[in-house]
Amino acid sequence: MTVTTIAADELVLSGWSAASAFGLGADRFTAGLRAGTGAVTELDRDVWPGPYARAGLIPGFDVAEVLGKKGTRSMDRATGIAVATVGMLLDRYGRERLGEPERLGLVLGTNSGSVQSIMDFTRESLTGAKPFHVDPARFPNTVMNRAAGQSAIWYGLKGPNTTIAGGSLTGLLALNYAVRLHRCGHSEPVLCGAVEEYSVQRGWLEWHARSRDGAAPADGATPLGEGCAIFLLESYSSAVRQQRRPLAAVRGSRFLAFADPSAVRTVLARAVAEALAGAGLSPADVTVLAASDSGDEFGVQEEAALADVLGATRPTRVHCRTLLGDTSAASSAFQLAGALAELSDRPDGIALVTGVDRDGQVGATLLGAVG
Repeated sequence: MTVTTIAADELVLSGWSAASAFGLGADRFTAGLRAGTGAVTELDRDVWPGPYARAGLIPGFDVAEVLGKKGTRSMDRATGIAVATVGMLLDRYGRERLGEPERLGLVLGTNSGSVQSIMDFTRESLTGAKPFHVDPARFPNTVMNRAAGQSAIWYGLKGPNTTIAGGSLTGLLALNYAVRLHRCGHSEPVLCGAVEEYSVQRGWLEWHARSRDGAAPADGATPLGEGCAIFLLESYSSAVRQQRRPLAAVRGSRFLAFADPSAVRTVLARAVAEALAGAGLSPADVTVLAASDSGDEFGVQEEAALADVLGATRPTRVHCRTLLGDTSAASSAFQLAGALAELSDRPDGIALVTGVDRDGQVGATLLGAVG
């Protein structure tokens, strides 16, 4: 076992929050993950028509009820989920102890923003008497940085504001970007994470993407899910100064691309091996593993790559997708949250989070518990 040694300037995750099918808050996410009970439920078909009968929705989530009616009339679901999750983190860890608003950055991942808003707005411009007969208040929902921008405006965050889009790897890419943002001196601390909404239009897009030659996806395909996970990244010295307990050190990440899907096993194995070597760790040091668990051909290759690198090592597995559904852009953010939940009981633990995006990228991130 390897105990993580922390330098004053080393970057740590010192807080997090989540909105998921388990409910609102990090505590509910952790409890749901440890219980191992699936949170995917039957959909009300009158409210959620579309190709899927089940999904992992945030229980009872309504933007106006959670955030209030003021300023939320035209807010889309993805933005509401992000704003609510950022607010839970700020409330839990103290807004007054996060430093100057000008230095507090936000890196938020998404795939396309709100697909529902984009398609609804486009339809309105095509079916109205004139193309410009649209609701201008809903136009901001059609841009992918809506959730990040609105979260910053809602809470007065004036530091760097960035939107990252990277498919199922978005959460890992957002963390990696936040690390670079901090190390370049642009922000201290940084909030980072990813959000995804469930909508009828997203359901249809995913259904067609999974289909072959227009046929419905095979029975047993993973239902869709939604949610958001947000993390507080800062230096170890900042966390100690503000009396926040560091949860895990960011030990490193490695991202590689592939052109041929059959190369995923080799490319991901290389990414994991290089991430471990860069952190000065061996496969035997990994005690927690949060893989994507996609179950498709990429998931099979991911498992093979992990077996190639880890060998006889048998880390504790974190399973998010099977419990929450396919949360797309938020997938790897939830994997990070699950890894943090497991590391909380392992003062000498090392967590490996991996993912494969079908558009041609693999990633591996290492977290080390702070004893």
